[in-house]
Amino acid sequence: MDLGLAGKRVLVTGSTAGIGRAAAQEFAREGAEVIVNGRTEARVKEAVQAILRAEPQARVRGVAADVSVAAGVDALVRAVPDVDVLVNNAGVFEPVPFEQITDEGWMRMFETNVMSGVRLARHHFPRMLARSWGRIVFVSSESALQIPEEMIHYGVSKTAQLAVARGLAERTRGTEVTVNAVLPGPTRSEGVGEFVRQLAQERGIGEQEMERQFFATARPTSLLQRFATPEEAAHLIVYVASTPASATNGAALRVDGGVVRAIV
Repeated sequence: MDLGLAGKRVLVTGSTAGIGRAAAQEFAREGAEVIVNGRTEARVKEAVQAILRAEPQARVRGVAADVSVAAGVDALVRAVPDVDVLVNNAGVFEPVPFEQITDEGWMRMFETNVMSGVRLARHHFPRMLARSWGRIVFVSSESALQIPEEMIHYGVSKTAQLAVARGLAERTRGTEVTVNAVLPGPTRSEGVGEFVRQLAQERGIGEQEMERQFFATARPTSLLQRFATPEEAAHLIVYVASTPASATNGAALRVDGGVVRAIV
């Protein structure tokens, strides 16, 4: 299938590792002009080089900017003022008991996971509407639908992304602009991998056993019964951003390994 992404300019935030990097690499493979984003020059440069090693013909460049703060978004917009596809992937998670989540913790989660995408969409969405073509994808989480008790603030931030995506989609009527959310389940990103390693060390068990225990206790409804790969989530992100996905709009699409026990 021709995804119609050749020549499209694609910005993927938080794309120096994990799902973001996998998506950036797949967009590059499809012939898009890809902008990789991360907080530091070193991480961005490493990610760009890794994508070029995998896809030597790729058109990819990097912009270091911290999108968790308004000044970082402003810097990114100045560097990349116009895109065809915006993937709001930047995000953080942090397991903390509810009573220990400070106001600062709540605001950090909201600023990074929600406001980064809001600020970027505020700039790019009107431009997409003006030319009647564009794609915005919010990378949310199955935690938006099943709030995890160990990180309630994270779940709330991911639910908020669904609301923003649906609200923007309502404004696309009669255009070729779409706004959707993709909901990965437990995925072995860089952060998750480190989290699993730390837990395994603390409990004196191997990582494979730790993964088994995680799904037996924390995500027992998973049908996959393993962490998904970043590439498995990236496939859906790239399809949703494609030209053939023009009838998919205002949707919350799960790639969660069956964790959410719901038909819709």
